[in-house]
Amino acid sequence: MAKSIILVTGANGQLGRELQMLAAVNPEYDFIFTDRTQLPIEDQQQVDTFFATRQPTWCINCAAYTAVDKAESDKDTAFRINGDAPGYLAAACRRHGARLIHISTDYVFDGSSAVPLKESDPTGPINTYGASKLAGEQKAMENNPEATVIIRTAWVYSEFGNNFVKTMIRLMKERPAINVVDDQLGSPTYAADLAAAILHIIAHPLFTPGIFHYSNEGRITWYQFAIAIRERIGSACTINPIPSSQFPTPAKRPHYSLLDKTLIRNTYQLIIPAWETGLETCLSRLD
Repeated sequence: MAKSIILVTGANGQLGRELQMLAAVNPEYDFIFTDRTQLPIEDQQQVDTFFATRQPTWCINCAAYTAVDKAESDKDTAFRINGDAPGYLAAACRRHGARLIHISTDYVFDGSSAVPLKESDPTGPINTYGASKLAGEQKAMENNPEATVIIRTAWVYSEFGNNFVKTMIRLMKERPAINVVDDQLGSPTYAADLAAAILHIIAHPLFTPGIFHYSNEGRITWYQFAIAIRERIGSACTINPIPSSQFPTPAKRPHYSLLDKTLIRNTYQLIIPAWETGLETCLSRLD
């Protein structure tokens, strides 16, 4: 039986790097890892040519325009990469008989909820990044609804790239005190856990398309997450809780990012680790 060929876009991002780690220990698949120089996903012709040449069985789209604040002044680029490109990938998957797993975000919601967000809850992005990611979801589903899985996630970090955990560790070494917002609620997502969940979906005997939510289990604020990091690295840095209003940014952030994971857990029989477990694993790798 021929191996499944898994195309991973955005290979140098946090999730892409974690999938590269898993590829090394999953020889039952042939992986193709691409960055923007090898496959600019916003170029429809290059996407079509790549699929025709390499014939992937699956496409995991980790590529995204993730500069949330910069997107406010660079809307065209954000919408090309986050909005148009997923549609091109979904259409290419349809033409070549492949399945798409596209990574989206809690930023498609407005953050005003008081209960964990379900896939069916109304969207309403409050910044350009969220609006561009919602456009990508819609175009992917329009172009290949029978073979597309969209995974919305939140607060992603890993030992790779730039993220909250690594920034906190650096600041705690550099400064005697730092301020961290305490009025945004969510659950961190360790990219290695998300990568494992994606491979679990690919290996599952019954493929079910649709939109799903995934983050690690638990609920904390960014301030509480910073405290947890400080405890585990043994820092003496003082961490002060502040409201978001004291940390203004060009793009608004949702105040509530908790995702209801019932659907992905039940559909794909997923066991989702607690955020504490993910953080401890990440910190052990960073040592």
